[in-house]
Amino acid sequence: MDRDDWNRRYEGSELLWTAEPNRFLVAEAGSLASGRALDLACGEGRNAVWLAERGFEVDAVDFSDVALEKARRTAEARGVEVSWIEADLESWALVERAYDLVILFYLQLPWDRMRPVLHRAARAVAPRGTFLLVGHDRTNLEHGHGGPKSPDVLYAPEEISAELPGLGIIEAARRERSVETDQGTRTAIDCLVRAVAGE
Repeated sequence: MDRDDWNRRYEGSELLWTAEPNRFLVAEAGSLASGRALDLACGEGRNAVWLAERGFEVDAVDFSDVALEKARRTAEARGVEVSWIEADLESWALVERAYDLVILFYLQLPWDRMRPVLHRAARAVAPRGTFLLVGHDRTNLEHGHGGPKSPDVLYAPEEISAELPGLGIIEAARRERSVETDQGTRTAIDCLVRAVAGE
């Protein structure tokens, strides 16, 4: 999906996703000390806003101006400031070694386009900083619920881990997530990778 496709998805006054932060962000980053954070592919900003509420100085990037406008309204309503940046992650020049926390949630690109984004995201992590990725796992296609239907944009923990230069892998795993549907509770399978930068 390109920028226009996502803008169409984000149209309307209601949030496309929930306003609550991603459960894996809360679990994995809830105990981190505040600092500078970078939310890549931030969408409507729920994770960026949550981080700002926890005292982080947050830069949040997405190529959908419609999503970013919703994010701005959410941040204003919750009384926090976030630097919202409209940019395409495939061409945006990240500042290297600048962020104590870099998160990349549910960016599902074909692998040849995803790899350079991962490389730049890894280089943006400051010394002793944390990188956290969550996305739809490849096994979700056959064994889980929801998510993209094309295997080209799905990935596995070991693939992500191999594309994070300069970072030490703390966890690389598949995580199950309960999803409420009209047909009852279903299970989605996500890929989660947490890594840290050296000194």
